[in-house]
Amino acid sequence: MTTQSGLGTCGWVSCGVGIVAGALAYWVSVGAVTWLPALLIGVSVAVFVALLLGKYACGWSMTGHDEQKGPTSAQTVASGAAEAGAAGATAMAAGAATVAEKTEKAAQTAGGAAKDAAKTAGTTAGDVSEKAGEASRAAAEKVADTAEEVTGTRPAVLGAARDGKPDDLKQIKGIGPKLEKLLNEMGFYHLDQIAGWTEDEVAWVDENLEGFKGRVSRDNWVEQAKTLAAGGETEFSQRVGKGEVY
Repeated sequence: MTTQSGLGTCGWVSCGVGIVAGALAYWVSVGAVTWLPALLIGVSVAVFVALLLGKYACGWSMTGHDEQKGPTSAQTVASGAAEAGAAGATAMAAGAATVAEKTEKAAQTAGGAAKDAAKTAGTTAGDVSEKAGEASRAAAEKVADTAEEVTGTRPAVLGAARDGKPDDLKQIKGIGPKLEKLLNEMGFYHLDQIAGWTEDEVAWVDENLEGFKGRVSRDNWVEQAKTLAAGGETEFSQRVGKGEVY
């Protein structure tokens, strides 16, 4: 079989892989032997890997000559390999066991990385975009939930009205029958509870009044509740007492 002159794309790739393998062999062996034997080991490994890939991946011929252009590229590389292998034979024998073990571990690591890279490369752009969108939405929802949880401080609540007699919270302007029922369900039954709310507690109630968010601050419940809890009246509470409102 005749071979083409020049290494070609496949040949250059094989040589590149061989160089990487040689560099890896040098790196793992330099800890066991001095730099010169390690360098010879690296060169030998690089040439061996390049030849092996060239033979099985690129179809290099290891025997014979090109009918018209003399020795093949594979034979030229083989000649260099023989010279480098002879020069490093003694060093390779001294550190062979250690180098083999470290090289095997490095190869396993490289193989695992190659599989992961191939798996990642196989993921389509659509899949990546979809997963990124899902992650973004999940993060936004989590941030929103966290923001709701940390808004203000929840006031103290009661499990039931004292003595079973809740105050008429409708005396506070802005609280109708529906909102009074919601407040009772949340554990707020008495005027003095509302009168004692701090700014943080007002913020929490404002945020958690489903369907009525912001009403506490907007209608100034706390000030009204303080007046009413102390036994006073407001213009609105007087109208409620007369039955003019509800």
